[in-house]
Amino acid sequence: MTNTELKRVVVTGLGAITPIGNTLAEYWEGLLSGRNGIGPITLFDPFRHDCRIAGEVKGFDPHLYMERKEAKRMDRFAQFGVSASQQALADAQFVINDLNAEQVGVIIGTGIGGLKVLEDQQEIYLTRGPDRCSPFMIPMMIANMAAGLTAIHTGAKGPNNCTVTACAAGSNAIGDAFRLVQRGYAQAMICGGTEAAVTPLSLAGFAACKALSCRNDDPTQACRPFDRDRDGFVMGEGSGILILEELEHALSRGAKIYAEIVGYGMTCDAYHITSPVPGGEGACRAIQLALKDAGITPEQVSYINAHGTSTPANDSTETAAIKTALGQSAYQVAVSSTKSMTGHLLGGSGGIEAVATVMAVANDQIPPTINLENPDPACDLDYVPHKSRTQPVEVALSNSFGFGGHNVTLAFKKYKQE
Repeated sequence: MTNTELKRVVVTGLGAITPIGNTLAEYWEGLLSGRNGIGPITLFDPFRHDCRIAGEVKGFDPHLYMERKEAKRMDRFAQFGVSASQQALADAQFVINDLNAEQVGVIIGTGIGGLKVLEDQQEIYLTRGPDRCSPFMIPMMIANMAAGLTAIHTGAKGPNNCTVTACAAGSNAIGDAFRLVQRGYAQAMICGGTEAAVTPLSLAGFAACKALSCRNDDPTQACRPFDRDRDGFVMGEGSGILILEELEHALSRGAKIYAEIVGYGMTCDAYHITSPVPGGEGACRAIQLALKDAGITPEQVSYINAHGTSTPANDSTETAAIKTALGQSAYQVAVSSTKSMTGHLLGGSGGIEAVATVMAVANDQIPPTINLENPDPACDLDYVPHKSRTQPVEVALSNSFGFGGHNVTLAFKKYKQE
């Protein structure tokens, strides 16, 4: 298929379940107001752990989206994904029926999947024996189940997949879904990321990597991207889902259009299992590839939703990558890390951050980076500290990077008829 045959793809629906709000409206208002969703862990007793804080989803009721029996047979990560997908479909006013079901697909990424179920069933196995393990353990645990269950609950019979690329998983899901619609393999895709990995074993594992902040006495100040006093990331949970739709199909049904997705860049550092390559060469190439794919110049970029994890290595490396990719234009671009408010959702982060990026384009408003009190000298860009900003946002990028060296950049722009 030649470039002239590629279809334009737009965002027509959004769903979000996050540490700062369980609907799109709550999430967006929370971002603009600088609401902090990080606090002491309540999902389990973390007294044995060095890190005892996280960005938990609060007040989530899965029964708003599914029957109690169905909810009991899903891990929390799948509940989040199915629920946010239903929100996004409702927002898009997109009805899946017998006529279009085969043209609607699902790609939902996750970094870890049903870890809580695995931990619980391991305990049952050790204390009560193998015969007492749940027959639902495997289908509740495996990573593809958020995508599979979303299709079951919505009736989407088109392409279905699950990306598992650590913290880049949600963004890879959106990028891969974009390609499918762009090339005519689907009319619409439900896509994004989900994660519910705030569990004892996960917390212990990330702490053993020395990756987590341990500001247990001051959790609201713990996630501080680009600040010289940052000491690690804070785990979060939740889901962000987008409805991507072929433009002509969206127009034919009178859909509202938030933004157009125009670029997808994906690379690998091929360097280290957890650390980014010094200088951010891989991340830089992902940004450059997304811009090339979109036919966008660095001067056209208004906003970048940064990966911005609040770890010593990521923030300075990402800053270097942005500066190399955009050149002098980097200093004219607003950059912010919404992880400062939500924590790091791992495989779910690309989903909620793409939602934030699309909303920035749609509303000409840029969420802030909170807790940026003392900028790291190596981080010298405009990170929109403390307060949101109202300004034109014509083109916006969303960065996601993952363990294993995965790098993804998505490019969105204002929809305009051509």
